[in-house]
Amino acid sequence: MIHGESYKPIIAEAARMAVGEENIYERVFIFELLKDKNDPNAVAGAVGFSVREPKFYVFKAKAVLLATGGATLLFRPRSTGEAAGRTWYAIFDTGSGYYMGLKAGAMLTQFEHRFIPFRFKDGYGPVG
Repeated sequence: MIHGESYKPIIAEAARMAVGEENIYERVFIFELLKDKNDPNAVAGAVGFSVREPKFYVFKAKAVLLATGGATLLFRPRSTGEAAGRTWYAIFDTGSGYYMGLKAGAMLTQFEHRFIPFRFKDGYGPVG
């Protein structure tokens, strides 16, 4: 079994050291992508606000990676109880990335696919 809670602090520390503490912004809610004025098919940054302080951020970037996750709560699992609290049904995956990408002009595909956890003896999960 892979226990993600063990790896996350290790990977986070390595990333923090590589990028530098001054280049990390945590607890910032991004709500809009900024288009490049010279290239209508490119994104040049993002706009967001702090969820802890009264601060507003405008980020400028050469490249933008939209990694907000899916929209896991559109479909409820058939199983009850513990399955709803598992990582692959994260309550944070609200579909906001789909909205921002669509609004910025991205072509969204593969929406007919959804995650179905494999079932195996004494458990279930995203395997294979």
